[in-house]
Amino acid sequence: MRKATVLQKSNVAKKEKIATLLLGSSVIVLFLIGWELLFQFRVVNPLFISAPSRVVLALIAIIGDGSLAENLAISAKEFLFGYGAAILVGFPVGILLGWFKLIRDAFGPFIAAMQATPRIALMPLFIIWFGLGITSKIVVVLLSAIFPLIVNLQVAMSTIDNDLVHVSRAYGASRWQIFRSIALPTSLPFLVTGLRLAAGRGLLGVIVAEVFGGAEGIGYMIQYAGSTFQTDKVFAGVLVVALTGITLDFTLDRLGRHFDRWRGDAAVH
Repeated sequence: MRKATVLQKSNVAKKEKIATLLLGSSVIVLFLIGWELLFQFRVVNPLFISAPSRVVLALIAIIGDGSLAENLAISAKEFLFGYGAAILVGFPVGILLGWFKLIRDAFGPFIAAMQATPRIALMPLFIIWFGLGITSKIVVVLLSAIFPLIVNLQVAMSTIDNDLVHVSRAYGASRWQIFRSIALPTSLPFLVTGLRLAAGRGLLGVIVAEVFGGAEGIGYMIQYAGSTFQTDKVFAGVLVVALTGITLDFTLDRLGRHFDRWRGDAAVH
């Protein structure tokens, strides 16, 4: 009886997922059809906006001539270095700020001020300090991605269930044991959320840095196409960025689900 109930719930969940997917896909398809019709009937000026069919042709063209792969590789390199640096720095900083009240009180205002500062406003300084090469782009990605990680881990560390901590201490657990068995597993959802937010911010940082201070990369390709009124190519570049962001978010979401299983195992032990 119980297995039948579980199977029925599973089937209902699958049907809901399929219905949601079909509904979302239908909206996208209708939007693209409407957009194409506006272009075909000359409702919009082709000089300022393209059509889905022309965007696809432009995408095929930049794939064929190799410019997409070349620029994408450069942007990916900038993103990976900056995002990796954000993880290496943001993870311990967020833990320290959340775990030690004295450090949080001392450096919290500074972190808040840096988080509120728009990175694009600092781009001229980064160009002066690091030049127009890859280093300035990496710094922009680093500063764009690091604060979601710091804030999420700080919140995770500072909102641990006090009852669990008191019980652990009553049984003689050390600070390190409490951190490893309670604080770290509890913080995993916050960490994954921070990684997902950081990925989006970092990707945005790459594009912004390349648009305002680059001579290569996807952002520069979009900026150059826009300045020469190649709207098809602009939309093709934006589409590539959007698909990259969706892929990153999906990958990190799957990673988070894997960590959820590990978290459950850690809680049992």
